[in-house]
Amino acid sequence: MSKTITINQRQIGAMFPPYVIAEMSANHNGDIRNAYKIIEMAKKKGADAVKMQTYTADTLTIDSGLPDFQLLDGLWAGRSLYELYEEAYTPWDWHKPLFDYAKQVGITIFSSPFDNTAVDLLEDLNAPAYKIASFEAVDLPLIKYVAQTGKPMIISTGMADAQEIEEAVDAAREGGCKELALLHCVSGYPAPAEDYNLKTITDMQSRFGFPVGLSDHTLDNTTAITSVALGACVIEKHVTLDRNGGGPDDSFSLEPQDLEALCDGAKTAWQALGKVDYGRKSSEVSNVKFRRSLYFVKNIKAGEMITNEHVKSIRPGFGLAPKYLNNIIGKTAPADIERGTPVMTDWQS
Repeated sequence: MSKTITINQRQIGAMFPPYVIAEMSANHNGDIRNAYKIIEMAKKKGADAVKMQTYTADTLTIDSGLPDFQLLDGLWAGRSLYELYEEAYTPWDWHKPLFDYAKQVGITIFSSPFDNTAVDLLEDLNAPAYKIASFEAVDLPLIKYVAQTGKPMIISTGMADAQEIEEAVDAAREGGCKELALLHCVSGYPAPAEDYNLKTITDMQSRFGFPVGLSDHTLDNTTAITSVALGACVIEKHVTLDRNGGGPDDSFSLEPQDLEALCDGAKTAWQALGKVDYGRKSSEVSNVKFRRSLYFVKNIKAGEMITNEHVKSIRPGFGLAPKYLNNIIGKTAPADIERGTPVMTDWQS
């Protein structure tokens, strides 16, 4: 597989700035006007793409009061899976107007499908890529079905062990996927930074050989920006208009100013990585003159022997480098020398 993928003509990989995905998830809070605002905000704050989730409560679970279907702890404790998904889903008839609006404002939009019917809907909308959510990384038939579209795929790996990731990758290949990226992920909401073990990113790169990024559920940007230094070329974060908005995912999502800081910080981190380069940098050129060099610090008469009292290593840097000091000491001054004169190259002879 390729070490880069391309979504809507944007190349993604180690040689390119990190691709920032603003995950809308359920943060429209049931109001399509909020969804429009999130798309517009993501574009304004510098994200490369907005991502949706395409499911209904009935495509994810069943409406049951049995214990297996109840949430007992965590952010959504006290609710059933069905109730949660019924509140959080994005109505399918919103998808076309939201895709159209994203195109209008100039930002890429795609989605995570949770069953085959969702893939069919997204294909009708000509989705440019697909994201497999962490919880679906073990749904190999779904991965194969998505792969058959021929579109680039991104798979989140939260909760998946190395064997399960390998199985997901194999399923994508078997389905015909040619462009695949993996996101290192911790499926906690929110997740503590210490759970992320970002060094896993470099291992995933060497193990699988294609682009690796980060799906980040921590509360700030430190983990995401740090991941860029380890080669993360995709950054996905949940975003919201207001962290106190009361929606299912609002409390662990980035507000607009934080998304802007993430986009700027990730790009700066990538630029700072650069390449191996021991040469003098453009920003240093004007400061070379302030390095230390050898200067005469006392007046000397012609014929007088030069001693350590006459020459010192000081700033600025217009004289010989300090490493030549021993070449100067003990020589005879050929002429009168004024204090403050730099020691020049001909003194080495």
